[in-house]
Amino acid sequence: MAAASFLLSPRVTLPLRRGSRLLVSCSATSPSSSSDAAGGVGFQGRVGFLGLGIMGAPMASNLIKAGCDITVWNRTKSKCDPLLSLGAKFESSPARVASSCDVTFAMLADPESAFEVACGANGAAEGMAAGKGYVDVSTVDDATSKLIGKRITSTGASFLEAPVSGSKKPAEDGLLIFLTAGDESLYKRVAPLLDVMGKSRFYLGDVGNGAAMKLVVNMVMGSMMVSFAEGLLLSEKVGLDPNTVVEVISQGAINAPMFSLKGPSMVKAAYPTAFPLKHQQKDLRLALALAESVSQPIPTAAAANELYKVAKSLGLADQDFSAVIEALKAKVQSSQH
Repeated sequence: MAAASFLLSPRVTLPLRRGSRLLVSCSATSPSSSSDAAGGVGFQGRVGFLGLGIMGAPMASNLIKAGCDITVWNRTKSKCDPLLSLGAKFESSPARVASSCDVTFAMLADPESAFEVACGANGAAEGMAAGKGYVDVSTVDDATSKLIGKRITSTGASFLEAPVSGSKKPAEDGLLIFLTAGDESLYKRVAPLLDVMGKSRFYLGDVGNGAAMKLVVNMVMGSMMVSFAEGLLLSEKVGLDPNTVVEVISQGAINAPMFSLKGPSMVKAAYPTAFPLKHQQKDLRLALALAESVSQPIPTAAAANELYKVAKSLGLADQDFSAVIEALKAKVQSSQH
């Protein structure tokens, strides 16, 4: 993997706003970027969006609300209905979406799905051509991202990987962090769209660097959650109020928004899904493979991965990843029998 060039590209500031939502000038007449009459930078062209799950649906919704011409596809067509009611169009396959749009975004659950939607039968690549762009915002390993990029660019189209840091609420609020790599001209072209869906964006150079950055971030996040869960259970065992533990942590140097957001519900054994546990375990698995490829030991992440695997075996795969605390509870119970 090429060394990452860790560059923070300046955000494009769009002066057109309604409340806190950016308004983007989206015209179907030209696939290039230009300044609109009000002086803002707008995206000119039709936008496709493939994959309307927990993350994809709010991301596409924000683009529609910002004034973009959006065409959507999802394996389960009924998930498209809320977006169609907002004004989106529907096409019956990824290939047809890509063919009818200037730039197509994809947000799929795992590397296998991302590859199939891009490169499989009736996949997006079949609808790509010179002048078009494909932006994969899924979380995949660097090898899969490179395979998708190679297939897309073989059609003459441009490719950008752009996995996101953030879960359901940031996606709804347009506060995601985009970790992009690949075609820099495509990055600049879609910058106004990224700024509708996110609060910041990084351009990291060659394809694979965005995927690697996302895996590093999620590796740290998954390990932090396990340590936090251990602290909550230990505090309860020694007679402390875990709610007070959450409050103390939130005021100290180790504070992270994740702790104050997830802690209160974890104390109540409630795990409303913002980031599914199965996806966290998948990202840890991919991070372990990435570390293995460069002979870098990551023992803390390896131990955390085993705990998420236990949680999956307990039927918690579709719960929020904070439900990993239940795996720790199960270990205590099994040791007492």
